[in-house]
Amino acid sequence: MTLQLEQPTEMRRASADRDAWPLLPAERNWSQWQLFVVLTVSAVATWCYVIGQYVGYYLNFWQGFTTLTAGSMVGMLLVTVAVVPAATRFGIDSIATSKPFFGSRGWMFAALLQYISVIGWNSLLLIFFSKSGVQLLVAMGLMNEGAGAIAAPILTTIACLAVYVSLLRGATGVERVSKWLFGFIVAVGGWMLFMLLTQKGPELMAAQPSTPSPDPLWNYTTGIELGIVSLLSWWPYIGAMVRVAPSAPKATLPSMLGMGLPVPLLSAIGLGAMLVLQEADPSKWLISLGGPLFGSIALLFVIAANLGTAVTGVYASAVGLKHLPIVSGWSWPLTVAVALAPVGIVGIVIPDLFFSNFGNFLAFIGVMFAPLCGIQIVDYYGLRHQQLSIRSIYETQVGSPYYYLGGFNPAAIAGMIAGFVTYVYLLNPVSYASNAPYQYLTASLPTCFVGGLVYWLVTKFVCQPLGWGGYDSKS
Repeated sequence: MTLQLEQPTEMRRASADRDAWPLLPAERNWSQWQLFVVLTVSAVATWCYVIGQYVGYYLNFWQGFTTLTAGSMVGMLLVTVAVVPAATRFGIDSIATSKPFFGSRGWMFAALLQYISVIGWNSLLLIFFSKSGVQLLVAMGLMNEGAGAIAAPILTTIACLAVYVSLLRGATGVERVSKWLFGFIVAVGGWMLFMLLTQKGPELMAAQPSTPSPDPLWNYTTGIELGIVSLLSWWPYIGAMVRVAPSAPKATLPSMLGMGLPVPLLSAIGLGAMLVLQEADPSKWLISLGGPLFGSIALLFVIAANLGTAVTGVYASAVGLKHLPIVSGWSWPLTVAVALAPVGIVGIVIPDLFFSNFGNFLAFIGVMFAPLCGIQIVDYYGLRHQQLSIRSIYETQVGSPYYYLGGFNPAAIAGMIAGFVTYVYLLNPVSYASNAPYQYLTASLPTCFVGGLVYWLVTKFVCQPLGWGGYDSKS
């Protein structure tokens, strides 16, 4: 850290947002509006349609929309409380905020989760990008449907190149792409929801879910659970964005409204389409519903929204990779390429295999990020009283405050294992079979609580007595 702070100011301002070092106060200059625009463009993407599709299996339109909204705001609140205060106060990303509780080596587990999560979400985005592009070319008469198998990987490659070029300027590139896309995305997204409600309103109000549980309470709880786990997936993303804001108060509202609210609003489109048309994929129903002109405009929305979110995800992943010693010396273009490569491979080589298993991936998010958020909240507020050693975050030697046992914090390991067991007991991530009291509590909330509680107990009775973790004597 000392070496970085001694760099000339001009050099730091040119590259500070392209490495894992903390941003200086002068470099945290995004306004609330800038952050809101970036976070909104990040949240509005095709995954919302898929989330709405899953809710449509269990609930009707208004039930699904209200439960999904409630769950999304709860999930976003957990992520915001866990990450935003530390990230904005010290100018660090999500991975850096995990080092005090995972350890000076254990943080690599958080980096792995981030990498897998971003690969999964962005692969989905690029798959939809290519599907929508094919449908747009067909609607415009530039290609017949039979050529889709050839065009799809080409379009995915083009999307990867566009993301790569956009990110060559780091956070500045993210902000510029978001600014260009924001107005179009908000306007067309609102129009799509309006079109669905007005043209299919009576059918939508009468539509019933396809495979509901006999227990209505279970259906409601599952709608909330899907909202929570979907928004927990913002943990890997949000730190890299909010660290450019000057303070937590200026970042909290954009985080809650920019990342939390658009997901249920856009998911309502996928929910409604699934209930009425039995197809959540907008690339398959937009043209038939809106006609060639309006359908083509909506497909352009899907393409633009997915591109904007992919830019944010790959940026966060690239910053996270910069924490690895082997990557820290790489150039920024090479780091972005490494962050983007697996996404392109999945989107080009195995899109159908990934897409058919997306439900399992969604459950994986809750299994992992729910206990992580619980642990981080307990550590930052309950044990450290919002005090971190920024220098210790970047120290890895034996005896450093966050070294714990061999670089790994046993309290965090115990908390993650306890959280994993809790989630799997309450809700099987593959079959969605559940056990009581899931129908009353969801799976994510008890998982968050148990993970945090076990972490607190092990810290109090093991780590602190041994002098591990850099806790003061009053913690």
